[in-house]
Amino acid sequence: MYNATKALLAACLLAAVSCVWSAGNLIFCSEGSPSGFDPGQYLTGTDFDASAETVFNRLVQFQRGSTLIEPGLATAWSVSPDGLVYTFTLRPGVRFHTTSYFRPTRDFNADDVVFTFQRMLDSNNAFRRAYPTDFPYFNDLGLKDNIASVEKIDPLTVRFTLHAIDAAFLQDLAMSFASIQSAEYANQLLKQGKPQQINALPVGTGPFVFKRYQKDTLIRFVGNKQYWKPGEVKLDNLIFAITPDASVRYQKLLAGECQISAYPRPGDLALMQADPQLHVMSLPGFNVGYLAYNVLHSPLDKLAVRQALDMSINRRVILKAIYQGAGQIAVNPMPPTQWAYNATLKNAPYDVARAKALLIKAGYPDGFNLTLWAMPVQRPYNPNARLMAEMIQSDWARIGVRARIMSFEWGEYIKRAKAGEHDALLIGWNGDNADPDNWLGSLFSCEAMNGNNFSKWCYPPFEDLIQSAKRTTDIALRTRDYMKAQEIIKAQVVVSPIAHSTFNVPVSRRVVGFKISPFGLNSFYGVSVKP
Repeated sequence: MYNATKALLAACLLAAVSCVWSAGNLIFCSEGSPSGFDPGQYLTGTDFDASAETVFNRLVQFQRGSTLIEPGLATAWSVSPDGLVYTFTLRPGVRFHTTSYFRPTRDFNADDVVFTFQRMLDSNNAFRRAYPTDFPYFNDLGLKDNIASVEKIDPLTVRFTLHAIDAAFLQDLAMSFASIQSAEYANQLLKQGKPQQINALPVGTGPFVFKRYQKDTLIRFVGNKQYWKPGEVKLDNLIFAITPDASVRYQKLLAGECQISAYPRPGDLALMQADPQLHVMSLPGFNVGYLAYNVLHSPLDKLAVRQALDMSINRRVILKAIYQGAGQIAVNPMPPTQWAYNATLKNAPYDVARAKALLIKAGYPDGFNLTLWAMPVQRPYNPNARLMAEMIQSDWARIGVRARIMSFEWGEYIKRAKAGEHDALLIGWNGDNADPDNWLGSLFSCEAMNGNNFSKWCYPPFEDLIQSAKRTTDIALRTRDYMKAQEIIKAQVVVSPIAHSTFNVPVSRRVVGFKISPFGLNSFYGVSVKP
């Protein structure tokens, strides 16, 4: 406890604020710095943990530790018989955060919902013109094209009208990117000529109020004493101690300098599990780690080349070295626990001789050069991307392919990858809403080519299937289409699925109420710390 006290006091001093150690304080050893604090702009759990899971709410939300939807800023909703109109009744009496940079004069209402979605829908929106930005997740899911209108019916009623049925629409609205922003705060920023501040100094309705961010060091939040669900706010202070090195996170956890740590090394799990002061929480991974091939780059535009690269990767050796018993070999770009998973598909056998023959047939008897990008951070789906890249580099060298490993700071990595600068890229995905479209649509649709579709692959037969599946609520028809879509992905070798990992979170036994998210996010509402 004394070490934790020192750590908290040091963090408080660094943040230039005062706080006193008590059971109401928690330090989370996070794995990286967020790219910003506007959830609509980003794609990763690192960003969402620091914004959507702390500062913001959504109209509907997932129950903590579950994939089930419950009311959020909307208390109720109805759907028209044709499935195209969703009407939401908003929660009264909800206040946006009062901070040193914003003081609300009214409660949350329909204007805030309309602003949030109009900013993403309309590139001519006044705030969007003043602060041009992209909303990759919103676009990747096809919402930009499918939402016909968002209307304020009265201060506490909002109506969404769609062009076509979207079977996953409610689940999409529960996701981090759909966090509700304050229209009043946005108007203030416009008048001040500082619209970009929405991404640096966030204002939401969530359980924690943003106080300070020091890049690569810490983020400080305080409990929202006006939260509309007061029983969920049990912490006075929440600090993200940004600690990229997993071994350092472990040492801080042992020293009591943090009470929860992100992404432990698989090799440390046995020691953590044996420590009476720690509890290692585990959940089967609703994730996939994979290698994406940029099909717009030669020679990766040739199917035979992608097949050769895929079958020369020794997945079993990688699984043993990287995941160390905390994962399983992946076949499809979504996990076996996702409904509509196609269990009939298999990976091509590891076969160096056949891979060489394919390259010769494709016109590359001497191999070729390419770049292989490795993530700079740990993710639930990949505990050690650098080592994995080195192992794949070695595998490919056996067939004459010379891979140059590259990496960048996480925000830059994603930015450059979205721009398609890579040849082959290690990346992955945690499910966000328990619908197959969240995998196949978000990662491989034509709409996602400038977002999460890092393969830059747009294939009409595949696109027709996933769009058909999304436009009906018939589970049998959706399952049929998604099964066929997975067959196409496998045949085209757009990616090489590597593994699904078990999600582990080491937690001090003094922490009460923390629940693992099936989506790989870290939420701290409902959490307390025993003295």
